[in-house]
Amino acid sequence: MIKEYYQNIENSVQTRANLIALRRELKDEKNRRALASLLGGDFTLLSSLLQDEDPKVRKNAALILGEMESEDLLPVLFDAYKKEDTLYVRADYLKAISRLEYRPVVDALKKRLDQLRKMEVSVEEQKHVSEEMRVLQAMVMKYEKRQPHRFTGYSAKKDMILVTNRCQREATARQLPGGRITMLAGGVRVKGAAVEDVLPIRTYSELLFPLELSSLALDQPAKNGRELAPAVLSLARELHQGQKLSPARELHQGQEPFLFRIELKGRISPEKKGACIRRIAEAIERASDGGLVNSVTEYELEIRLLERKDGTYVPMVKLFTIPQKRFSYRKQFIASSIAPVNAALTAELARPYLKEGAQILDPFCGVGTMLIERHRAVRAGTMYGIDIYGEAIDKARDNTVRAGEQIYYINKDFFEFEHTYLFDEIITDMPQVTAGKDREQIRQLYRKFFQKAGGHLKRDGVMILYASEPGLVSDMLGAHPEYKLTARFTLNEKNGTGVFIIHWRDTGK
Repeated sequence: MIKEYYQNIENSVQTRANLIALRRELKDEKNRRALASLLGGDFTLLSSLLQDEDPKVRKNAALILGEMESEDLLPVLFDAYKKEDTLYVRADYLKAISRLEYRPVVDALKKRLDQLRKMEVSVEEQKHVSEEMRVLQAMVMKYEKRQPHRFTGYSAKKDMILVTNRCQREATARQLPGGRITMLAGGVRVKGAAVEDVLPIRTYSELLFPLELSSLALDQPAKNGRELAPAVLSLARELHQGQKLSPARELHQGQEPFLFRIELKGRISPEKKGACIRRIAEAIERASDGGLVNSVTEYELEIRLLERKDGTYVPMVKLFTIPQKRFSYRKQFIASSIAPVNAALTAELARPYLKEGAQILDPFCGVGTMLIERHRAVRAGTMYGIDIYGEAIDKARDNTVRAGEQIYYINKDFFEFEHTYLFDEIITDMPQVTAGKDREQIRQLYRKFFQKAGGHLKRDGVMILYASEPGLVSDMLGAHPEYKLTARFTLNEKNGTGVFIIHWRDTGK
């Protein structure tokens, strides 16, 4: 078919349709080689079509030439790109050029990109100009040696929002070392705290920098771009004028651009969400004069827009340039592993009941996260982790080495575990209902656990249970008066997931 399509093009038979059909065939590497062999390096016919009066003929001819990956075609395609006056075709020329070694024209591409950023375009032209800019930016960045930005603002005092468990915001708030604290629906806002003092706190899931802007309306992308760009990235002249700097410029070392993405959180439909994000991102790029570049990968910051009840959006920034060290030990996990922040929150809530130097047992230790976080909260003594799954034990040992801790792991069913001495504490993430274990099976497991656990505890020993089946914990406490519920912390109001502090009070020991 390759030869037939080409001959039809050669004979001017339905040129556009045959070009489209030929392009479709070139998705197969074998067909690309067949066309290259057929042409034998003679691109005269296809090159001549770059002057055809039909823009779709020009577009498809350019894309086919790009598939040939011949360096001789670079000046031909680039010259045609410069002369092209149909906007929706220009990006396709660039896509064809991008398949070649185009380093000789990178400076010209940068110049064109700068022109487009400053160009006033109509609403009708915006879509095509934005597409051309997107392709140009990707092509320029391929050859520019852009060094990632280094976060340097550890001592800077900033306003920050710590996203936390909604039910236990106070656990994070009380660890903040300074600044004015405000409780929010989904976390804590601290005003004027040093970044380095906040980073070690283990009970928040995300650190965000609020932008001091009025709420944004999604139907005004150009206005949003004009407001967001300078708030996120202060220009050099603002530095000399002593104006307040944005997180991106004040907190980093490195040259522009900063790579960003937009995260939109609200009630907007998925069909409209993508288009809305693109429009705002394009407006930000234009308003930042290239200082901010939208990127789906390797982004350094996220501009997060969070919907208010009135339908407007509050802007915040999340920096991916800040090294994430809190849970860096946890390289290994399994599907049922507890999230490190939840394990840290469990230990923080249980802190008043923890004993320094305690001997600790985790009967369902998984990959070791709970034991490591327990030790980080209050220094522990000897720690044992038990799990029936060998894969989990292997991963727990690896995580523990990374954490620089010493924990003894045993690949065994807890219900067959015996030990020569008793423990001060049992801390664990209790098993939950899954596709493999229904509620009745989990109920039986809870029953066996409560029957056995006390036999491993010293008098007045304590159990710290993270449980997503709170009803089963309550049932077992009712059936076992030797256990006393000392405290309960709700982590999820909907399903009742929580942390239970239980003391063993068997006077027969």
